[in-house]
Amino acid sequence: MKFRLKRLSRKKQQRLIPRIQIQVRDGKFEIMGIGAWHSYWRDPYHLLLTIPWTAFLILIFTSYITINALFALAYLIGGDCIANARPGSFLDVFFFSVQTLASIGYGAMYPKTTYANIIVTIEAMIGLVGIAVMTGLAFARFSRPTARVVFSRVAVITPHNAMPTLIFRSANKRRNIILEAQMRVYLMRDEVTLEGQFIRRFHDLKLLTNQTPSFTLSWSVMHVIDEFSPLYGMTPESLTQTNTILIVSLSGLDETVSQVVHARHTYGANEILWNNQFADIFHHTPDGDRYIDYNRFHDVFPLDDEKS
Repeated sequence: MKFRLKRLSRKKQQRLIPRIQIQVRDGKFEIMGIGAWHSYWRDPYHLLLTIPWTAFLILIFTSYITINALFALAYLIGGDCIANARPGSFLDVFFFSVQTLASIGYGAMYPKTTYANIIVTIEAMIGLVGIAVMTGLAFARFSRPTARVVFSRVAVITPHNAMPTLIFRSANKRRNIILEAQMRVYLMRDEVTLEGQFIRRFHDLKLLTNQTPSFTLSWSVMHVIDEFSPLYGMTPESLTQTNTILIVSLSGLDETVSQVVHARHTYGANEILWNNQFADIFHHTPDGDRYIDYNRFHDVFPLDDEKS
């Protein structure tokens, strides 16, 4: 048995593997269209999960009106097939369709011909499936676990225990606990191999503490820049030239809903400040209690300046 391999035209290949545009903006690599709800038009289920709530409700309302209008036209084609409906009245058969689609049950109007009963049967089946699908989609949208985690606007490189250290902050905006929270930080930059091939390479940054049993208030994430660090020997200029970005990924178990939540953030080369330090957000009251001032969560100052 012989098989012939069919060569796809360039146009068909482009439809199967579309072009992906990448640009550098504010020191960050951006993939055009990634994460945008309208980019999932070929995946209807994912589209309905990512579309904004306003558009989702408008879509449901429009679909509901359209389906009932189409079935109303089908009843009108059947002539006088609905008892107690005014002949030729679109509103009467439309509201009859609403009762059928929603399985409300009939009052004064009811089907009186075989044709009408066939249309009612089809519409009742579509109504059952449609209600199940819409209920499932609404539940899936409501039940998606989300994390309200904020990251500092910038990361700093500052001495810590006499070693240059990359530091950024994160905080849990909800007043609950994220259990077994884990933090991963990746460095991505342009590199050239020994063979002269250009690649975009990921490096895993080793953290002083990459997990905590309970993430409640704030977390200062630290990476020591030693001879084993991908940041060793780099300067602000080299970070910009190699289009370096930091990708931060946090995951943990939300105590309230008992589901895994995720949070993600990126830092461009221009958002990594050298020889700067974060302002202190922990303070003491005259009574000896401690509190956190989140108003200074993003504040940094040069090491030459005095802390305000």
